[in-house]
Amino acid sequence: MVIADDQVLVRTGFRMILMSEGIDVVGEAANGDEALRVSRETHPDVVLMDIRMPGMDGLEATRLLLADTPTAHEPPRIIILTTFDLDQYVYAAITAGASGFLLKDVSPEHLVAAVRMVRAGDAMLAPAITRRLVERFAVPTVNPRTEALHKDLATLTPREREVLGLLGRGLSNAELAARFHLSEATVKTHVARILAKLNLRDRAQAVVVAYETGLITPGVA
Repeated sequence: MVIADDQVLVRTGFRMILMSEGIDVVGEAANGDEALRVSRETHPDVVLMDIRMPGMDGLEATRLLLADTPTAHEPPRIIILTTFDLDQYVYAAITAGASGFLLKDVSPEHLVAAVRMVRAGDAMLAPAITRRLVERFAVPTVNPRTEALHKDLATLTPREREVLGLLGRGLSNAELAARFHLSEATVKTHVARILAKLNLRDRAQAVVVAYETGLITPGVA
């Protein structure tokens, strides 16, 4: 993985914590430009990306890194780091394609767990938190992206559309299983198919899509 932060002590501390738990750190960066260069050279599976760095910030670096990763390599999963617990930063990180969000004062245990969770393919941010953010900031719009998403929604089965709507409302796999009287394994299969059909990286992005396309409406149960 790669650690991008303009503070040397932060990078050093995180590197020591992660490597002590057997997580390899293959590179470090002090700004967004360096983060792009190092990530393109090393092809990490996860990037810890500071949101505020001199020059190119972490959000722009995230957008560029996820947009132009060579097809021969899987794009990294990105966890945004910040000292500011502000909703607009979290929402901007999710819409930029990040899979998680951490404050810099995170405990060592939470840091390690977050990296492992994201590396395994899960969104680190709780769906219920994502819902709160999306309800506040997302507005259904008509643009090339949402038009494409609407076409992709047409590929979903009625059950998959229903599952996506409930994902947007923050339901966990266990809650979805109880709602549909299914096993959690079957629910995971539905979720995986939805993500694949909509070309989404994780559940956090699925929540954003559900609101941006108007599949569900903020404040409507």
